This record gives sequence, C-alpha cells and structure tokens, in this order.
Amino acid sequence: MDSTLPATENGNADSASARRAPWRAFVPLWLMCLPAFLLFVALVLVPLLMTLVLSFYRFDPASGPLAAFQLGNYVEVLGSSYFHTIFLRTFGIAFVVTLLCVVIGTPEAYVLSRMRDPYRSMFLLVILAPLLVSVVVRAFGWSMLLNSNGLVNQAFALVGLGPYKLEYTTFAIVIALVHVMLPFMVIPVWTALQKLDPQTENAALSLMASPATMLRRIVLPQLTPGILSGSLMVFGLSASAFAIPGLLGGRRLKVAATAVYDEFLGSLNWPLGATIALLLLLANLIVMLTYYRVLERRYARSLG
Repeated sequence: MDSTLPATENGNADSASARRAPWRAFVPLWLMCLPAFLLFVALVLVPLLMTLVLSFYRFDPASGPLAAFQLGNYVEVLGSSYFHTIFLRTFGIAFVVTLLCVVIGTPEAYVLSRMRDPYRSMFLLVILAPLLVSVVVRAFGWSMLLNSNGLVNQAFALVGLGPYKLEYTTFAIVIALVHVMLPFMVIPVWTALQKLDPQTENAALSLMASPATMLRRIVLPQLTPGILSGSLMVFGLSASAFAIPGLLGGRRLKVAATAVYDEFLGSLNWPLGATIALLLLLANLIVMLTYYRVLERRYARSLG
C-alpha cells in the first residue's frame, strides 16, 4: 500500500496540473513567444538590416544614394582623422559622464536606502524628477543657465569673476548629461541595496571593523551588480545621446549622433550616415561587453 500511494499522489498532481492549464498540451512555448519575436524583428532587426545594406551604397550628389556594394563609406570613416576625433569625443564624454554618475549616484543611493519614509519617498521623487521632463526642455534649461548672461555667470559676477564661456563646451554637455543620466545609476544601485541585510553591517561593526572597512568589504561587493548595470545603461545612453550634445555642443563640438543627423538631413549622404550609425553601434557594443566581462570577472574573483 505504501508503494502505491506516491504513484497515486503523483497521478493526482499531474491530472490537477493538466486541469489547471489544459492549453499547455496544445500551445507550444515557442508559439506563445512568437508575437514578441515578430515585433522585435519588425522594429529592431529589419531597420538594422536596412541600415546595414544602405551603408554599402554609393552616394552621388546629383542623384543621391545608388545601389552598389562597395566599402568606400567604411574606408572614409575609419581612415579620416575628422571622424576619429568625433568618435573619441563621443566615447570620452560617455566615459566621464559614467564615472561622475558612479561617484555621485552610488553614495546618493546608499543615503537614500538609509532614509525612512516619508523622506525616502520625497527624495526618490526628486531623483526621478528629471525623467518626467523632456530631454529637449532640460537641454534648453541648461542652455539658459550656462550662457553668457545666464544665472551661473551672474553668480560669478557677484563675486567678481567671469563671465566664462560655458555654453557650447564639453563641460556643458557633460554637466547636462550627468543631470539626465543620474537616475539610471541611482535606481539600480538602490535596488541592489534592498537585497543587503543590515545585520551584516552590524556584525562587521561588532567585530571591530571600521566604517570604511565595512563599506569596502561588505557593502561595496554587494553593490557591484547594481553599479555594473547602471554604468552600462549610462554609458550606452550617453554615447548615443543626440539632443543634449546637439543643443549644448553647437555646430563645433560634434559627436557621433549629431554627425549621423548632419549626414542624413544636412548633406543627404544617407550611406555615410548609415555607416557612422553602424560603427557607433558596433563600437558601443564592444566597449560595453568588454567592460561587462572585466567587471564580472573581478566580481566573481572577489566572491571567491
């Protein structure tokens, strides 16, 4: 009797699960994923494939893009010091913005996690407030703050300094991007902190560890996944940003996104613009994947 009981129980469980979800026997798993996959193909893969094909076209100023398989656009971008400067400026700005967001956002998220309601909700709303405003509106706001007659130069004039040229500089682009991208760093780090048991910090302090040692040995390793995901988002969004570099950088400080815009809508050289866009995507993926692999290995090594 004992040997037949488990079989009976298993049979009852299987029949109960079959009654709860009878559609599983008729609808395969891949068929349920098919609508999302088709949407991904239509909105992401097909435009990327069309852009890839367009990058091999030849441009004629008289007749526009001509269908021809040639690598002249890639040779022009990869061999031109002008485009080298644009890509170096793009990724240099993205690196500085990411570093500042890590330095500012990580302590900010730690302080936020230690707050109690209602102050935590209030400060979280302040952190997320930039996401509620259009990027173009924020860029115009920073332009009004940083121009020659803006509030920043007026504040410098009160103490006998300035005026300084702040608008249409790399400094203006970096400051505005940090303001826009900071929530994308704070939220992942704050989410990682929610999984941290406060008793581990108290245990480290009770074992005579200094607060600095506790933060370095206990808290920081737990924050690494949040810092990694946040920095990847910030770097990718900063490298492909268009509105802020276009409005605060002007015509002189071009980045890759504004160069693509100029080629598509300025000179109408669509093949060259498609080439710059694809090379930006490829370089962005290489940098982000390399960064991810390096930090992942260091994180795994720190955890043994």
